[in-house]
Amino acid sequence: MADALECLTVSVSDFVATVTIDRPPVNAQNRQFRQEIVAVFDSLSDRTDVRAIVLTGAGKTFSAGADLKERPGLAEEAGAYPRHNRLVRASFDTVMECAKPVIAAVNGAAIGAGCVLALCCDIILVAEEGFFAMTEVDVGLAGGVSHVRRFFRESDARLLIYTARRVRGAELYRMGVASDCVPAERLLGLAQEIAREIASKSPSAVQAAKRSFNVTEGLELRDGYRFEQSQTVALASSEDTKEAQRAFAEKRKPVFGGG
Repeated sequence: MADALECLTVSVSDFVATVTIDRPPVNAQNRQFRQEIVAVFDSLSDRTDVRAIVLTGAGKTFSAGADLKERPGLAEEAGAYPRHNRLVRASFDTVMECAKPVIAAVNGAAIGAGCVLALCCDIILVAEEGFFAMTEVDVGLAGGVSHVRRFFRESDARLLIYTARRVRGAELYRMGVASDCVPAERLLGLAQEIAREIASKSPSAVQAAKRSFNVTEGLELRDGYRFEQSQTVALASSEDTKEAQRAFAEKRKPVFGGG
């Protein structure tokens, strides 16, 4: 798969996959990009040699958003918009639904669909030079409200959407949208360090935790916690859990097989 990629690069080391958006000049998202990100994340979700994923951008941009050059032709073909919208949703869903935790290393501008893509990740880290912006209103469009609302307070979400303002790295960290804001040269290393820390834990337990985050987001507290308890019951007899408990008792580092 990696040999055929035009918009992404993928490398795997120490159970950590690093996926880099590499579509010069600004890593804009077109149909080819969306098809590739779906294929890549679906594959990484199933790979036993991957336990955590870092998503970043090549150059000075994370992703400048949708490639608007594709959009004018869509209105000329019956059914084009439903197909386009379905693929756009899939490109975001594949990251959110990936079985493995995904860390966004936002190295620069994350605009429109680029901002939404970062917000689909489990953990967000941003470079000091990085920023989020939702610029749809500047080009007569609308979108991204549901994703923005998950991370921003209501007033801030509306300010972001209505004005197309840029919210820079330090401010994203202050607002609690990003977990850390660091100089650009430290960003990827920090993301990979956190990914390796995640990868050192029980793979089945981490995947169950992500499943719980995804499933319980829209549930009431009682129903959500009941689901989490069902995950704990399922994990109790797994080999990963048995190994984690043996290693804890024996004061050694666990060796996980992923089962």
